[in-house]
Amino acid sequence: MLIETRAAGRTSLQLSTLGLGTATLGGNVSPPISDVEGRAIVERAVELGIRYVDTAPYYGYGRSEHLVGDVLRHHPDVMISTKVGRMLKPRVAPQPAGDQWVNPLPFEHRYDYSYDGVMRSFEDSFQRLGVDHIELLLIHDIGVDQHGEALNAEFFPVAMAGGYRALDELRSAGAVKAIGLGVNEWQVLAEATKYGQWDAFLLAGRYTLLEQEPLHTLFPLCEQAGTSIIVGGPFNSGILAGRDTWNYARAPEAIMTRARKIAAVCDAHDVALPAAALRFPLGSPLVTSVIPGPRSAAEVGEIAAWFAADIPPSLWTDLRTEGLIDPAAPIPA
Repeated sequence: MLIETRAAGRTSLQLSTLGLGTATLGGNVSPPISDVEGRAIVERAVELGIRYVDTAPYYGYGRSEHLVGDVLRHHPDVMISTKVGRMLKPRVAPQPAGDQWVNPLPFEHRYDYSYDGVMRSFEDSFQRLGVDHIELLLIHDIGVDQHGEALNAEFFPVAMAGGYRALDELRSAGAVKAIGLGVNEWQVLAEATKYGQWDAFLLAGRYTLLEQEPLHTLFPLCEQAGTSIIVGGPFNSGILAGRDTWNYARAPEAIMTRARKIAAVCDAHDVALPAAALRFPLGSPLVTSVIPGPRSAAEVGEIAAWFAADIPPSLWTDLRTEGLIDPAAPIPA
């Protein structure tokens, strides 16, 4: 399967327009993914032509990075992004009840967005991955939704000062090809554009077939700055893939109703809803890649088939006519 690539911002880094998200490898799904299945997911993605894989220290407290590295150290042509902002240390207390990671590695995390913290996290990720290249480095989970008003007021200036300085030095030295942020809220990305030159923002769940608010807020800022968007969570936590979850929880009825209306238009054009969800964000030239997070190697194959599906232009026209996508949203060619 030949997958188009697009540049990350104004850099030379090319990412496959279909990438692989690996939070699921950390153990946030039920049943949890075994080590064998985790490696199989990455192997299948590579077999199918995916050349961009995203991970993070937080995913399973190092587990995702370990499993990704087990495969990708044998595939140096695959681009890797990982994240900074959390430091891992050996766990000294029992894992809290309700922790989202099942069977993680025996570590816990603390937030550290400082210059030294970013540099240390970057080196630690090399050790966990066991590779000699990390192309894209992202500040992870900064923002009010993540930390609340008080803590974010403490963390954000540190990230935009020392954290950014570390990332910029790594980029200038050629240690990474591109830098950015990876978050779930577009507002923090809009604010970050005031503090530095970013190459790519990984935005999860906020520019999808279901939601397009950043089109009028964040996207103009990114276009002016030359910053690309990587769309994480293109299925909006599952609701655009036939599940009833949205934004990591059970979807409210209004969201379910809107998703059903979008699905009905897709059905009328004999297009699977997940196929439309994967292709829609790439209608914007700002979007470099979409990175779903499959739960099995079989799901990787299903995603690849959806991504390759033929979608008639009339589908997008009808979605516009029905008021189900923003009239200003660029649609795929």
